[in-house]
Amino acid sequence: MISNLASISPKAKIGKNVTISAFATIFEDVEIGDNTFIHPNVVIYPDTIIGNDCKIFPGAVIGIVNQDLKYKGEKSNTVIGNNTTIREYATIHKGTADRMTTKVGNNCLIMCYTHLGHDCAIGNNVIIANNGSLAGHITVEDFVIIEGVVAAQQFVTIGAHSFVAGASLIRKSIPPYIRVAREPLQFIGVNTIGLARRGFDKDVIKQIEDIYRIIFVRGHNISNALDIVETEMPETPIRTEILNFIKNQKDGIVKGI
Repeated sequence: MISNLASISPKAKIGKNVTISAFATIFEDVEIGDNTFIHPNVVIYPDTIIGNDCKIFPGAVIGIVNQDLKYKGEKSNTVIGNNTTIREYATIHKGTADRMTTKVGNNCLIMCYTHLGHDCAIGNNVIIANNGSLAGHITVEDFVIIEGVVAAQQFVTIGAHSFVAGASLIRKSIPPYIRVAREPLQFIGVNTIGLARRGFDKDVIKQIEDIYRIIFVRGHNISNALDIVETEMPETPIRTEILNFIKNQKDGIVKGI
């Protein structure tokens, strides 16, 4: 159902069985996938693609021009995956010349008042709780959970299956599979509960724990810790993933215990 009180550009592409409520505004060059529900007072700006089976709640603003002072009007976009929910008053800004896109993956939940800055790349099955604030150029990998009132500095990467405690300030990248909390932000353990819920084998979880014990608990500096992991731990896909992640973070990672 599309309300007569909604403002929809004739240049927008609307899929099948889409609901667009009263006072929603859909600009030109917007694509909305099948079975998506747009609540009242949502604004979707040009060059935005919304997937199938999404729910976008009142007051959300998606694809608006970003706040980057270096932005020169280059053609960029915003992409929202399938089955993603964006709650009240969330704001998602379009990309810049850096990545040319701001992207949210499939099956995500972006809660009330969250802000996703330009060129953010959010993976699949990500939850960002109320008042999350992500600056530009941030990468959030799959199955990350970010609790409420978290602020993240630009260019950081938050690794897959990690868990960020509420009210945290993220200034450094967060390796995959861990939990972080406190101020300054630091490793507080492996996300064992989350991994078990997602079907990770107990032996794999133990290997992750053993790797991070070397990196974060034994008091080594990061370079020495990585050397020890490469020497002492068996070569597996998990080991390779963790080592590659840490080595690729030019600005460093969160602190150990």
